[in-house]
Amino acid sequence: MSQIVSDIVSCENQIHQFFLNQKVGSLLKRSNIDKEKGISPVSVFRVLVTLAFTGKNLFRTLEAGGSCGMAKDTVYRFLNSVHTNWRRFLLLLSSRLISQELEPLTGAANMKMLIADDTLYRRNRSKYVELMSRVFDHIDKRYYRGFRMLVLGWSDGISFVPVSCALLASSKEKNRLVPLRTDLDRRTNGARRRREGIRKATDVLVEMVAEAMASGIQASHLMFDSWFAYPATIKKLLAKGVHTICMLKVTEKIFYRYQVEDLHLAAIYRKIRKRRGRAKILASVMVEIGENDQGIPVPAKIVFVRDRRSKKWLALLSTDIALGDEEIVTAYKRRWDIEVFFKMAKSFLNLAKECQGRSYYALVAHSTVVCCRYIMLALAKRTNKDPRTLGTLFHACCEELQQATFAEALALVLVLLEQAMGAATEITRELFRSLIDRFLKDLPPIYGARWLLAWQNNAAYC
Repeated sequence: MSQIVSDIVSCENQIHQFFLNQKVGSLLKRSNIDKEKGISPVSVFRVLVTLAFTGKNLFRTLEAGGSCGMAKDTVYRFLNSVHTNWRRFLLLLSSRLISQELEPLTGAANMKMLIADDTLYRRNRSKYVELMSRVFDHIDKRYYRGFRMLVLGWSDGISFVPVSCALLASSKEKNRLVPLRTDLDRRTNGARRRREGIRKATDVLVEMVAEAMASGIQASHLMFDSWFAYPATIKKLLAKGVHTICMLKVTEKIFYRYQVEDLHLAAIYRKIRKRRGRAKILASVMVEIGENDQGIPVPAKIVFVRDRRSKKWLALLSTDIALGDEEIVTAYKRRWDIEVFFKMAKSFLNLAKECQGRSYYALVAHSTVVCCRYIMLALAKRTNKDPRTLGTLFHACCEELQQATFAEALALVLVLLEQAMGAATEITRELFRSLIDRFLKDLPPIYGARWLLAWQNNAAYC
């Protein structure tokens, strides 16, 4: 029992330290979350974030005032407030964490990307939740009650950070089981998010990407699956300054310009010459996905890869035509990071399980709380596993290694080889150096001259 209490106290201390380091209270205030009196918003928010880590639900925590010292009405008013800008808060928190904590640990060679995807937010047992809709699940091939949760995240290949999320109802009124509230001030954040919830997912995605870039989040590419892979959407994203890498739909309704012909994806595949054998990459072609606002054709590269699960093929599209085929395939593998986020959020962080309110905006607040929990875990994992957090000693070693060029490193290896051979054989130092000099002189000038100079400089000191 004492061990359990100790673990809970340790967890709460870590959360408290995270709130202090990331200045969560200040970010909440900048997101229009403030109170004139009573319990501070940051205290309420800390209680909500802590729930998943302590194993308690909201009811048990608030029962008879609980140990947190606040009534349930305080929490419900906090969640339901239409003035709170939860989108802005999540953008501020994620951009601060990325710029101050993660980017200093990210190498220049690592491609920084945005990843977008949606998941099912189920409320099957509910009847009166605002904007609840019939939502199709592509895995089970059936409809459920609930929403689609659209998430935009940032990744550097090591850490994944959710930067924005939207809770989407059906854009078709006939599929919405509970209507939209009309008694709210249209200027409030709650009303804006409700109107956003009934828009098309592709339009919301474009706006979320634009907001993320405006908040200072650095990313060169955006990845998503075939659900969002429409040429119109890709062109809008490209106009925002973001290249797209995505899976394509195999459909006869979408056409691409290939060799002055407008062809659907399967027709293009039949026309091209495939690579022989069991190659993972079957072929790649250059196409046009339409024209931009200035009437200029938009080029793109389509890479056809072998489907390991069947004898069929898959197609990846990249608007960054400078990337090679292997680079496009390797980059798209990182889209799995967002699937890990969904699994963690549903299995461990209580997504769609903890908040049972009927207010749409309370569900938006709950989704933001879940994203905040995951951000804390991502930071903890990075700081505990990444060796660059060991401090100045590691950074000093990195600087020393960066100063040594490849030529110098090779010269050092040759010096060590000379010493080892001199100790094990009867080859003299002069004979060994003459052999190495002849070997380096016979190399192409672009390599030989540089390596010979480095070898001679290192050998002179040994």
